[in-house]
Amino acid sequence: MKTIRQPISNRLVIVTPGSFPIPSGTSSSVEQVVQKTGEQLVKSMPVVVLGRKVSYQPWKDIRHGVSYQRVPYQGQTAYIKQVGKKISSLSPGIIQVDNRPRFLPFLRKRNPHALISLVLHSTSFITKPYISKSSLTVCLRDADVIIVNSDFLKRFLQKKVPNAAHKMVTHYLGVDVAQFTSKWSDEGIKSRNELRKGLDCEHRKIILYVGRLIPKKGVHHLLKAMKTIIKSEPSAKLVIVGSAFYGSKKVTAYVRKLVKTAKMMPKHVLFIPYVKHQDMPKWVRIADVFAVPSVGNEAFGLVNVEAMATGVPVVATRIGGIQEVVEEGQTGYLVEKDAIETELPARILQLLKDESLQRKMGENGIKRVDNLFTWKRAAEVRSDLYSQMLKATALV
Repeated sequence: MKTIRQPISNRLVIVTPGSFPIPSGTSSSVEQVVQKTGEQLVKSMPVVVLGRKVSYQPWKDIRHGVSYQRVPYQGQTAYIKQVGKKISSLSPGIIQVDNRPRFLPFLRKRNPHALISLVLHSTSFITKPYISKSSLTVCLRDADVIIVNSDFLKRFLQKKVPNAAHKMVTHYLGVDVAQFTSKWSDEGIKSRNELRKGLDCEHRKIILYVGRLIPKKGVHHLLKAMKTIIKSEPSAKLVIVGSAFYGSKKVTAYVRKLVKTAKMMPKHVLFIPYVKHQDMPKWVRIADVFAVPSVGNEAFGLVNVEAMATGVPVVATRIGGIQEVVEEGQTGYLVEKDAIETELPARILQLLKDESLQRKMGENGIKRVDNLFTWKRAAEVRSDLYSQMLKATALV
């Protein structure tokens, strides 16, 4: 028998994981997505975002119309209890939980009348070691809707918990097109030239990687590809933006291995530590080709959209949700994971040697983003869903 919810307001309360502060330029992509969608959703409903308290942020503030309220963080269990207390004073119509299915039973027990939305960003928190299949099944019972960011992630979750399949919907992510502007525009060309000059790369052909330096991101494959690329294109330079952890310069054994490999090509590889998200557009503009050599199950891959919005062609692995973002032969190329050692350098070289193809694919990418992947569009889809859910309970 279907449970009938009776929310007492149309207020949306978003529960962030608590791993990073929000808003913050050094947080994970989850917090970035919450911030950007919240700023759009607040135009159609009151939005409160709950997150962890850090020393440099107040307990409460309002930014772009969104109310941010913070609680102490002393581990996940203590955090969700503090969040629960906050929610009891907010009378939400909808509670949106981002990427933490384990929070659902606790929140459902204390908010029986509210609608609960689970928003999943990756496979990380719906698989072991975070959660077992049986525990996940129990947790998902308490969600009224489960929002995923790709059809790949929806199929993945449906296979794990088939009895929750009817609750799942795909909502693509977006990009701030006012920030990630075309590298081919007058402003883009000026920004691109300034940073390239500062890096002493004015006459180099730049391959850009942006992301965490961990094995599943496949950076080692990209470095191996560079050995082939520079033989055919001596002016090529790989710029690697990122570190092993969000907002941290901590060096791991894997990072040391990458640096050791790069030292074999000292004039062709440059490491840039973690860059704040607000500074990322200028870095993307310097690229001739954007490389995403992931070998893990990427649910979406927001960096692909950011590159496309900037007019940079993407060469990425044909895995997970990436193949829903990058249009093969139109906005870039998709290489097979099993053939990455030959296809990755070949596709990158093909683009490096043909500026007209770079521009054609880059401009195709801009159009694709404008049609499918803006925060405005993402928020409209989310707002429509929430409005329909509230309407079903006569609260609109």
